[in-house]
Amino acid sequence: MPDESSPAESRTAGDWIAAFADALGVPAPEQATIDTLLDMAGVAAHSSERIAAPIACYLLGAAGVSADAGMVIANRVAEAGQ
Repeated sequence: MPDESSPAESRTAGDWIAAFADALGVPAPEQATIDTLLDMAGVAAHSSERIAAPIACYLLGAAGVSADAGMVIANRVAEAGQ
């Protein structure tokens, strides 16, 4: 039976992130940074609407803030909204 998976389905997230980072001309993040970004996105998504997660990551990059500092800020914003 022929393989019917698309290239997108066979590429891992790590592979895609590495290729995207390379295309942007920046180093791919280390696993600890990825974990922090995912945690921060989770805070954004769970304290408002899911759309907040990718936009929060965009804003973090646009501001030039580290993932660790972004996590602190995201928690502060989430706590202020409770």
